[in-house]
Amino acid sequence: QVQLVESGGGLVQAGGSLRLSCAASGSIFNINTMGWYRQAPGQQRDLVATITRAGRTNYADAVKGRFTISRDNAKSIVYLQMNSLKPEDIAVYYCLAEVMLRSYSDWAQYWGQGTQVTVSS
Repeated sequence: QVQLVESGGGLVQAGGSLRLSCAASGSIFNINTMGWYRQAPGQQRDLVATITRAGRTNYADAVKGRFTISRDNAKSIVYLQMNSLKPEDIAVYYCLAEVMLRSYSDWAQYWGQGTQVTVSS
């Protein structure tokens, strides 16, 4: 009963920027780690960045220095600021949230539906 609604994807030229947002809603008691993963055409889903509730971040080597993950705990939103985009960044980007439901005192991972990021060269 958790919904992760993503926005901000689209088409940009190489070198441009996009900001992805993911808002979690539902019968949520708490959210621990949130993050972003991506899946390029014909590839598996790979980690892009994660952030804990306390603000500790982790990035894939391919995006370090270009992407920044952040979150607003009060609004249950995680962001991904993507700068200096490259054609190699083309993928469907998926939001992840590690959620504890009000009805079940355990952690579970929930995924957004994915948002397309396309970079033209």
